[in-house]
Amino acid sequence: MTKGESFADLFAAESMPAGRARRLNVGDEVEGVVALIGADAVFVDVDAKQQGWFDPSELRLPDGSLGVAVGDTLKGRVVAIEGDGPVRLSSGFGREAGRAQLVTALEQEVPIDGKITGTNKGGVEVEVAGTRGFCPFSQLDVRFVEQPAEWVGQVHRFLVVEIGERDVVLSRRRLLEREAAKAREEILGKLQEGATLRGRVTQIRDFGAFVDVGGLEGLIPLRELSHDRVQTAQDVVSIGDAVDVKVLKIEPGPDKVKITLSLKALAGDPWDGVDQIAPRNRVVAGRVTRLADFGAFVRLAAGVEGLLHVSEIGARVSHPSEALEVGQQLLVVVRDVDHARRRVSLALAEQGAQAGQAAAHLRPVQGAVVEAIVEQHERFGVFAQVEGTTGRAGRGLIPNAELGLARGADLRKELPLGARVTAKVIDATEGRMRLSVRAAREDAERAVFDSYREQQASRGGMGTLGDLLKAKLEK
Repeated sequence: MTKGESFADLFAAESMPAGRARRLNVGDEVEGVVALIGADAVFVDVDAKQQGWFDPSELRLPDGSLGVAVGDTLKGRVVAIEGDGPVRLSSGFGREAGRAQLVTALEQEVPIDGKITGTNKGGVEVEVAGTRGFCPFSQLDVRFVEQPAEWVGQVHRFLVVEIGERDVVLSRRRLLEREAAKAREEILGKLQEGATLRGRVTQIRDFGAFVDVGGLEGLIPLRELSHDRVQTAQDVVSIGDAVDVKVLKIEPGPDKVKITLSLKALAGDPWDGVDQIAPRNRVVAGRVTRLADFGAFVRLAAGVEGLLHVSEIGARVSHPSEALEVGQQLLVVVRDVDHARRRVSLALAEQGAQAGQAAAHLRPVQGAVVEAIVEQHERFGVFAQVEGTTGRAGRGLIPNAELGLARGADLRKELPLGARVTAKVIDATEGRMRLSVRAAREDAERAVFDSYREQQASRGGMGTLGDLLKAKLEK
């Protein structure tokens, strides 16, 4: 080393091996071969990819001469690690050598490695540069440390806060906050609305989840966690989860920057494929998510819910809770899809139906003669459900005039709930259906008369209607 050259100049001029074969920590004992002797440092090859250096004063003999030469083997301990350069070594790890290193770390605010050796009432004990150090619990991490005993034996980097007669006060929190502030400045320079970032969930609150996106925290509101209705953020994420998020809004403030993030924005709009999720007149599987006075909401896929109206559940059901419960799995038929209003109308699938198949018997055609079950009495008639159908599409009104009963008859007695009737569909207009027992009977009588007339015609005589009815009664 020539006069005027600094340690940094000498280090830069030499061909230093790149990288490290192993990670060294303060306090590690190492052995190496002297590779270079300079005025300010003696360099040692610790291994093929790592160098260290001694202060020459530590290696001088009593007569002042240097007691080592290139090629000699030296043993020492690591007392400082600064960046990716050579580590500082010491032939002794005594109090004076360590204290000098701590003073340098305090004055220059350079991090120093320390090993946590135990805990006491107020914090943890740390072995640092051969000296006993102390780090209060409040300075051990940026968040409250619940189990400090689990930290014993770990090696961390600390900032020296104070050097006393007996103890050295350390802080890991200050170092973490300093590094986080630097990271925040870097990411703020790159952050843009619409960007996609990788982050980690740090907090869960009633109103959403906080995510650390590289030194900055952003909030995912509940509405942005999923296309589904979310009651709590814990239904979607957990603390520590790694997530990809989209930056929706950046709002700089006097104290901090407010960042709004979205998880669902990266999942796509489920309504883009709603015709595949909920094809009309097909049976699909769903799960009841909510119950309201007017019906039950059924989840068909993430972000797609359909309404099963209370009238589709049963004529005698006044509230969905009488027949369904939240979380129940069931098969439903997609009756209609309103893309503009994002609404899906559902009906219960008939018994024995399978998901994916076309729905059958949604609505009988006008003129058909059907079997129906009385479900509800009204002052103007009765409602009956056509057998083989479910929901209101297969439920029709039989007006009093079409019941075929004598005037003043007691409907509840003549046609109790559950009674089976044969009726004709006389109106199948969308949204309503009317049935007639009287018309079905007249059709049946007409059919008998026509059959009798054909028989008589083939025999050469017609007979009378009375003969026909008499023959029918005798059968």
